[in-house]
Amino acid sequence: MTALRVAELDGTTWPAYAALIERHHGIWSGCWCTWFHGDEGKDGTEAGNRALNERLVREGGAHAALVLDGDTCIGWCQYGSPAELPNQKSAKEYRKSLVALPDWRITCFFVDRTRRHQGVANRALAGALAQISARGGGRVEAYPEAVTGRKTSGSFLFNGTVEMFEKAGFSRDRQIATHRWVMVRDVS
Repeated sequence: MTALRVAELDGTTWPAYAALIERHHGIWSGCWCTWFHGDEGKDGTEAGNRALNERLVREGGAHAALVLDGDTCIGWCQYGSPAELPNQKSAKEYRKSLVALPDWRITCFFVDRTRRHQGVANRALAGALAQISARGGGRVEAYPEAVTGRKTSGSFLFNGTVEMFEKAGFSRDRQIATHRWVMVRDVS
């Protein structure tokens, strides 16, 4: 893992990021990591999601910490402001107990199928927190699943795990689904 580096998603890293998504057939039925961005500008097609994501990246409206092995993207952690990422799982329950919106949300992880269980998601999370800090920091929320004591398919853990976030200094704020938590951390 020492040869890996973390980079920001932007116009220069878009080709590596897009290549990873293409290797995985658009990810989750052609989502192209746009689900959390809301519905504006979506036409419901994989090609439309790809175009939307590329536009958002090039305009600075989509953020992710990419984990690169050389020039090859092997994973990422998506983050952004609540305005940039208005959609979330368990939204109804989340809103019922909402006191104040965070400054930042961490919404999605993806790791290349050949690089899973090698700490890539942890590197991506650390990179996202560093990028958030460089943008002024603030309150960061995430919405991971608790997995201790239960068998869980990794394909359902796109929000990460509670255990991973706890190791990164997050604390449990409130439960919003059977296994999903709002986790918080202040980043300076």
